[in-house]
Amino acid sequence: MTTSLTAYVALLRGVNVGGNNTLLMADLRAHFESLGLSDVRTFIQSGNVLFNSADDVRADTLEAAIAKRFDIETPVIVRTARQFATAARRRPFPDADTTRLHVGFLRRDPTADKVAALELDQFAPDQAVVIGSEVYLSLPSGMARNKLPTYVDRRLGSSMTIRNWNTVTKLLALIT
Repeated sequence: MTTSLTAYVALLRGVNVGGNNTLLMADLRAHFESLGLSDVRTFIQSGNVLFNSADDVRADTLEAAIAKRFDIETPVIVRTARQFATAARRRPFPDADTTRLHVGFLRRDPTADKVAALELDQFAPDQAVVIGSEVYLSLPSGMARNKLPTYVDRRLGSSMTIRNWNTVTKLLALIT
């Protein structure tokens, strides 16, 4: 009997940013392989790991394994290939400049009351839309020093890691 494999994307938050949480992707790939995951690949240096597994993969298990091996405490967000593809297809800002478009991947769906309490108008022309466990950000004023992503992250109360649209589409191409 053949075991069915599920393709996954793991997104690490805050790895290799500003000289903090330095982690070589070759070491990260080898560590994921040592955990029994297969076809492990990384994309760029910011902690994007693609892999297959016959078992369900939990973010907290990966976080603990990374902390134990590398002594780095970093949130990990996990999506199956199907979940990741759905997130990429949603794109609520179809006319936005894709160089100013980002997706924040949350650990879990935020509560409806937390989403409703977001006061996003104060950040115009920048915009955010929460759909499920993703936050879509259209940031015409740019990402650098932009307060909207931090505001949303803190208010929703769920670990979030952000990827620009180019990275999202490249990961999608690699995982599907």
